[in-house]
Amino acid sequence: MIIGIVVVCVVLAVLAFFVPRMSRHPERGTQKTLGMGSRAGGKAPGVLGRIFSKPFRSSSKAVGKSGSAGRRTRGRMPF
Repeated sequence: MIIGIVVVCVVLAVLAFFVPRMSRHPERGTQKTLGMGSRAGGKAPGVLGRIFSKPFRSSSKAVGKSGSAGRRTRGRMPF
């Protein structure tokens, strides 16, 4: 799962760099899917709910950061 998230982050960063407007839809779709996993993991009782939902929350945060970093880098380019 970790390798998959890393690959998604790299793809989104590259996509956000080359086509910033078109990168928003895949980013939101990925975050929506990870949010569903987080909500499903959070339904476990007590501490287990936090433990099961944390990987999905941190992955969603990483996806958002990689997309915004690609768009921010594109905005700093001179062309």
